[in-house]
Amino acid sequence: TLDNNYIESVWWALKTLFDKGLIYKDYKIVPQDPKSETILSSHELALGYRETKDPSVYTLFKLAESDEHFLVWTTTPWTLISNVALAVGPDIDYVKIKTERNIIILAKERLSVVEEEYEILAEMKGKDLAGTEYEQLMDYCEVDKKAFYVIEGNFVSTEDGSGIVHIAPAFGADDYEMSKKYDLPMLQPVTRAGIFTDEVTDFAGKFVKDADQDIILKLKKDGKLYKKETILHTYPFCWRHPEVPVIYYARESWFIRTTSVADRMVELNKQINWQPPEVGSGRFGNWLEENKDWALSRDRFWATPLPIWVSEDGDAFAIGSIEEVKNGFIEENGKRISLKDIKEIDLHKPFVDKILFEKSGKIYKRTPEVIDVWFDSGAMPFAQYHYPFENKDVFEKKLFPSQFICEGIDQTRGWFYTLHA
Repeated sequence: TLDNNYIESVWWALKTLFDKGLIYKDYKIVPQDPKSETILSSHELALGYRETKDPSVYTLFKLAESDEHFLVWTTTPWTLISNVALAVGPDIDYVKIKTERNIIILAKERLSVVEEEYEILAEMKGKDLAGTEYEQLMDYCEVDKKAFYVIEGNFVSTEDGSGIVHIAPAFGADDYEMSKKYDLPMLQPVTRAGIFTDEVTDFAGKFVKDADQDIILKLKKDGKLYKKETILHTYPFCWRHPEVPVIYYARESWFIRTTSVADRMVELNKQINWQPPEVGSGRFGNWLEENKDWALSRDRFWATPLPIWVSEDGDAFAIGSIEEVKNGFIEENGKRISLKDIKEIDLHKPFVDKILFEKSGKIYKRTPEVIDVWFDSGAMPFAQYHYPFENKDVFEKKLFPSQFICEGIDQTRGWFYTLHA
């Protein structure tokens, strides 16, 4: 990433993927430091785990055309404002019980959370509850798609809680995957700083974790709180700001559609002479079988800039060479300067962010992200030779594919995967 030639080769590869429709924009749920509004890497996240006390809340979600309620557990009350669905395990046993106060539905194995006498009225499987509609718990946000009904999720367990999981797609990885599967709306009335927006009228301007207790009080006042406890558990805090808890947050990201070539990767893996063989068929083979699209972009400063330029209306194109870059311009002191008139073009930030293009009367600016450094690593076999701009014949005839790679087993799902992909 230090060298323009290396970056140019990486850009060529990315443009090739983009032009084939294999790069797209979507959301990714990331651990985020709300104070600095930055995404944390897995290594940074690991620095901040510690035991902390959090609310453990059981809420009552009223069925749409009934006085019955789903009993739902969460340790993040602030996310309840963004709830759009409830998930049940399709093969989990659920019961409808009658207590002195309510008729409640929960997992049979979680009846221990009910602290009062009850009578079991009915039993059913989770799949029998799928599609059941309920009333929006807290109606601050409007939805533009079908919402507030029960869906099936294989991640639902009966180890804790009530066996019914509340789904807020903007604030959880499983939640977001469910939103794509069921085409659910995504409610995100929270800024990157973790502050509630104006539409959440009762808590606008408050940090989400600081609002937890007030949200619980409102649920109690509205008759929607079943019970509240406090749990001691391990949770990540920001290593830069040890007093600030991490929040999981949906941010826009660019992806490579690796799932579209997953079968080809599995096929080619069988041609590799792995030593020992079980690593290729087992550890690496299983990894390929569970392939997910590659989250390519990163919100950082130092790395290879993502070579995609976007107009205000969302139209986008990729740049794959310095020669193509020269068709752009920069603006200084109110004047346009063609890049063809600039002797040295630096492909790094911040210079690359000044480069603009005009097409059909529209101005295109570079999307601000950089790319995952693992893509740079995976591009090493060709980018080190400045392929395809130099050494094309010798690379294609003698240098590719590689004949021997020696690495630690931990890299079978790291560097070797990026080489393979």
